[in-house]
Amino acid sequence: MFEQFSRGYYLGRLYVERRDDAAAAMCREQHERVNEQLYASGDGVERTDYPLVMKLGSQHFAVHGDEEVPADTLVVPEPMLEDANVRNPPSLEEVFLAKADHAAQLLSISEGTPTLPDTAV
Repeated sequence: MFEQFSRGYYLGRLYVERRDDAAAAMCREQHERVNEQLYASGDGVERTDYPLVMKLGSQHFAVHGDEEVPADTLVVPEPMLEDANVRNPPSLEEVFLAKADHAAQLLSISEGTPTLPDTAV
């Protein structure tokens, strides 16, 4: 789903759709799998419900898992679609996923967003 892109990001392609909710989300099963593979430290039992940090256009945001979101799909609030210049959703778009250490930094400087625990970095 995501492949190595740079020192700070993985790159993936997801269908981006509009969502009425104020939070971004993706398929819960895929969210947990990506969280386990890319964010877990490997030091025992890991939580897989921490938010992933993605970048669409120039905007970073936390992404949670949601059972109602189809596989290979990212749902985002309308203002994010406009900021990222996503036209006529659903649309297949390149999405950047911040690596664990970069994600922790981004979440810690975002207003009102929980940070990843030290063990996940």
